Amino acid sequence: MAYQALYRKYRPATFSDVVGQDHITKTLQNELDCGKVVHAYLFTGTRGTGKTSCAKILAKAVNCLSPVNGDPCGECEICRMVANDEITDIVEMDAASNNGVDDIRELREQVNFSPAACKYRVYIIDEVHMLSGAAFNALLKTLEEPPEHVVFILATTEVHKLPATILSRCQRFDFRRIDSSEIVGRLKYVAQNEGLNLTDDAATLIASAADGGMRDALSILDLCASHSSDITEDTVANVCSMAGNDYLIKMADFIKNHATEQALMLIDELHNSSVDMLRLLSELTQHFRDLMIVKVVKGDNKPLVCSSSKMRALEGQAQNFDIKEIMAILSILQASAAAMQNGNRRCEMEMAIIRLCNPEIRQDISSLERRISALESNPTTVVVKSESVKPVQVTEEVEEEIPLPEDNESPAPQEPEDDIPSPADAAPSSTPAPDGITPVTQWGEIIAILRKTCPIIAGVLGDSKAYIEGDRLLIDTNNSQFRTLVNGNNSVYRDSIRKAAQSVLGKVYKLGPYHAKPAETEDVDPLQSFAAKLKQLENN
Repeated sequence: MAYQALYRKYRPATFSDVVGQDHITKTLQNELDCGKVVHAYLFTGTRGTGKTSCAKILAKAVNCLSPVNGDPCGECEICRMVANDEITDIVEMDAASNNGVDDIRELREQVNFSPAACKYRVYIIDEVHMLSGAAFNALLKTLEEPPEHVVFILATTEVHKLPATILSRCQRFDFRRIDSSEIVGRLKYVAQNEGLNLTDDAATLIASAADGGMRDALSILDLCASHSSDITEDTVANVCSMAGNDYLIKMADFIKNHATEQALMLIDELHNSSVDMLRLLSELTQHFRDLMIVKVVKGDNKPLVCSSSKMRALEGQAQNFDIKEIMAILSILQASAAAMQNGNRRCEMEMAIIRLCNPEIRQDISSLERRISALESNPTTVVVKSESVKPVQVTEEVEEEIPLPEDNESPAPQEPEDDIPSPADAAPSSTPAPDGITPVTQWGEIIAILRKTCPIIAGVLGDSKAYIEGDRLLIDTNNSQFRTLVNGNNSVYRDSIRKAAQSVLGKVYKLGPYHAKPAETEDVDPLQSFAAKLKQLENN
């Protein structure tokens, strides 16, 4: 007798045998036990989660002569004929290869014939999303009102590709990824029946590689069994060309320590060992995802699939990484995975590792934030000659001088308000700075006048300062609306400022902007200088 693959040999024969889909099998059992048979079912979910198996069980159960609690009995004539593939009333159709409108038209002609031996003619259409638009249109009417003796079971991994008209005519069941603990239990059961010595760590690694698919898990176990009857974690890693936990821990350490050369040599070693670069990238992404979970989830019930030894290694390594750094690494790995689909896999992998080991060559904002944080934590590396920033006017005059009124005549002095000091009492009294610029200490009084005479410009100048240099009043403000207002065609705002200043200072000044010249520094990294300024602002 020809060898039968494990996933076929251990395919569930009843709903009770299906692993990890209780929310679906219980519903189907209850419906069948009550005699409720729907004309169209839709099974959707990722590969290897039991869609086709449940479709076969359902096809057998609706025709079973002696069902038991919604399950097929497995002993009646119909069940035996189905098990031996001797029945013609159950038709399996692969829409990937039969997706044309002619295939559906032929199906529509067949559904009119009564079943030969069963109560229902059951049509299982796998990968139904592969049907063409015309084929869907041809199927629609039959799916909506099929003959009473016909049941459709549609299965798909990409339900979003199905038209809404098809979805609305089916009873939908969503198959979930099977929990890793349930996969491990099933693997041990199969291994025991097959006489295999499967370790717990090996079963856990297989479940992790299967990503929630029982069929993939059994296929990996089948492959490992061909290699050796004693299946360990190393056996699984070797057979599946996985990098292994040790290599992933080393690679993560190289990335953390910016050891580019060692990381590239490790990639070369893995490549020479026939490790697929796309799989390596996927495993490295999974490793940093595990580090992220360990870093964020503090309880014992972490959503991870790994052995106890790997968990200890993850917890130890996670202490060396910042959560922002882990997320930035994951972003680069995800982008590299997309680029690797169409490019040289080894080259893309090496480029990704170089970017990860050298944060200074990255162009992402998160990398700059981390560099700033590192500099802020050690600001003593910044060398500055001057201790302060000198208030010096910039020589470049871009919209610097704001013109006087067109008649070039100074406006007549205004009588001060009752609560405003006289010009003589309000003269500038600050000590001039070394470069000849004098701060206006009465600027708040000038703003108070503007609040009454011109509230708009007063609001713009709310957080401003002013300096006097010769016959010019230099205004220091970060509000971008200031120049727009005073340099417009309307001179009302300029005149309001000059008149308010005259009432306090006793003199009419020309208006201009004020800039501060930064202190002279030695040749330092601009990013370091920026971090020093941020630190100074925090201290102030």
